[in-house]
Amino acid sequence: MGIASMLGTSIKRREDPRLITGQATYVDDIKLMGMLHMAVLRSPYGHARIQHIDVSTALQAPGVVAVYTAEDLKGKVGNIAVAVPLGHITEGMGCRGPLAEGKVRFYGDPVAIVLAETPYAARDALDLIEVDYEPLPAVVDAEKAMQPDAPILYEDFGTNVAHSVHPPTDEIERVFAETQANGGVLVKARLVNHRVAPVSMETRGVVADFRKADKSLTLWSSSQIPHLLRNILAAQLNLPQHQVRVIVPEVGGGFGSKLNVYPEEALAALASMLLGRPVKWIEDRSENLAVTVHGRDQIDYIEVAATREGKVTGLKVHGISDMGAYCQLFTDVIMLAFGYPVSCGAYDIPTVHLSADIVFTNKAPTDAYRGAGRPEATYVVERAMDLVARELGKDPAEIRLLNFIKPEQFPYKSAAGAVYDSGNYHAALRKAMELIGYEQLRAEQKQQSGDKLLGIGISSYIEICGFGPKGSAPVGLYESARVRVEQSGTVIVYTGASPHGQGEETTFAQIVAEEFSIPVENVLILHGDTDSTPEGRGTYGSRTTAVGGSAVFNAVQKLKEKMLLIASHILEASPDDLTLEDGKFSVKGAPSKAVTFAEVAMTANLSNTLPKGIEPGLETTVFFEPDACVFPFGSHIAVVEIDKETGQVHLKRFVAVDDCGRQLNPMIVQGQIHGGLAQGIGQALYESVEYNDEGQLLTATLMDYAVPAAKDFPPFELDHTVTPTPVNPLGVKGVGEAGTIGSTPAIVAAVADALNVAHVDMPFKPEKIWRIIHQQP
Repeated sequence: MGIASMLGTSIKRREDPRLITGQATYVDDIKLMGMLHMAVLRSPYGHARIQHIDVSTALQAPGVVAVYTAEDLKGKVGNIAVAVPLGHITEGMGCRGPLAEGKVRFYGDPVAIVLAETPYAARDALDLIEVDYEPLPAVVDAEKAMQPDAPILYEDFGTNVAHSVHPPTDEIERVFAETQANGGVLVKARLVNHRVAPVSMETRGVVADFRKADKSLTLWSSSQIPHLLRNILAAQLNLPQHQVRVIVPEVGGGFGSKLNVYPEEALAALASMLLGRPVKWIEDRSENLAVTVHGRDQIDYIEVAATREGKVTGLKVHGISDMGAYCQLFTDVIMLAFGYPVSCGAYDIPTVHLSADIVFTNKAPTDAYRGAGRPEATYVVERAMDLVARELGKDPAEIRLLNFIKPEQFPYKSAAGAVYDSGNYHAALRKAMELIGYEQLRAEQKQQSGDKLLGIGISSYIEICGFGPKGSAPVGLYESARVRVEQSGTVIVYTGASPHGQGEETTFAQIVAEEFSIPVENVLILHGDTDSTPEGRGTYGSRTTAVGGSAVFNAVQKLKEKMLLIASHILEASPDDLTLEDGKFSVKGAPSKAVTFAEVAMTANLSNTLPKGIEPGLETTVFFEPDACVFPFGSHIAVVEIDKETGQVHLKRFVAVDDCGRQLNPMIVQGQIHGGLAQGIGQALYESVEYNDEGQLLTATLMDYAVPAAKDFPPFELDHTVTPTPVNPLGVKGVGEAGTIGSTPAIVAAVADALNVAHVDMPFKPEKIWRIIHQQP
């Protein structure tokens, strides 16, 4: 393999050796001299007033150094940040400080913290804090929370509805009436996208170290957003940004949950400032399930009109988003900003009407979870296509192929307002159908008998990602790269992104190696330290390669231009006559007249005879802000078998054909899809966060919250199409969330198909399926 063939090559992830040999450093591995340990007292109620807190006994416990309540922290720390406040949230509704003040609003709401010499002493002291609660009625259902007689979380506002969007319905009602008048159909449904927990393998954690001598705060955090965390924390604690340093060591999974800023970061930091000692807090699994943001939890009422031939003429969606008790960083915009723009999916739907209510309930806050709004939107439009197919007695694949946006229509502006960059949706679905043997499966299904039911489900998704377009957010969502070529020829890249499992230490190195024509081993990728990396927006939303990788690519181009000038000076040739191949700058047509990459690097860094106008050194910083988002897509097909006697759903086969544009490392792409599929299928079949009517969490352990294991999945059958995007110089689209977005609707469609019903809500626990089969209430 030549040096210049790095991109598109499946090389092993360079991150893996330290991970699989136990040599990686996580937050819990950080140990500092004199470090205290923090434990958090959390509400056992879903909704209650705090009448009184007595910490005197806890303060006397062995090893306890301090106990703080909200009263102790008044004036010392600000509220947790909300990125884009909407409606009543702009007036403070749903905003909170790090500790509950006067009232708790969900099970796990933080009430007090203990600082002690050991984690055991800190946790034991929690039991000694006496809190007098006045329990209040709770509301855990978003639709019930909208009723006039519902318990109110924020009395000053007199409602639980934080924000509503209700555009006029004249146009969509006209389309519906016209379609029906011409013999078409109108199908309605209520769809529930239930609440799930991200359950990253590593829970959250933070170590804070405030040094009074220079008033500097260093924070180690398991975070996806080091620079945003630094900026928000500095504002919360009233510190200049340059005095706050955030270091993100290894992160054992995030899935969007570590995109947020939580109470514990500010609490640990403030405790360190007050006590003059480092402070560590590590979340346990029960805390993780109770208080780390949950995902999904959206109810959609849909109406879809179609001609007798199956052409969809209009789609109406009313979404009810359950935010939980508080608004986190992006909670209020998940549905509106990330989901609704792709409400039409991969289809040429001429008219769409989107309305929404965003509601507070007595549950943990929701926010970004792998897909963030796009799985919910995809679920809606994919179920709509299946419902139309069933109503008309047509095959679901036929309906999709009829309604797909055609390749020649790109760039395509959907009725929901998004401009899709590129795509060939027909090709992806046809390839998936061929791989699974679709026609043969349908024939087998018609012949089935006995105690098993066969179901086949299709999902043809698109997603919006690569967030960063100018003017698309209140702040710039650019990404950054600082690239330096050392005198030895080694290249060091400092990225503002914060990869944590996406494999960017490998793919970014491949970009550099390809463009500089050097061995990938000669490239070092550094990230996760706000003192050394350029300002960046972090890793989330399938944006890191599309935006961060493009910043790396553009930085390399700038340095390559400079190196060509230096090489031309050494070789006494025009830069236009030089090529860079196999680690050498050589004259076209005279390959023996050459100088190595390392020799040019040495000259740039050490020579005192550089050409006029060229500064010494090889280093540049580039910020990349794309002009538009990118839109990966794909088609997934699931085959399930249901046991009539037990209601057990068995996933027999799963085919996924995805298109993320140009693939820089196909093996990493497949790994990302595998992980996404596991989480998307897990939601459909097993996972569900459950509360009782009083707001008590019923799934507080992994004995109650069912996370799938490898044995629960068949070998995934993956393939791809390649439709590069014109939006960035690499032609890449995101892939980290694709598996999650596409898989859930395919499983739901397959189960409904097996049961021969229009729709059944997730998750598909055996009892639910058995009752449907046997028509039991």
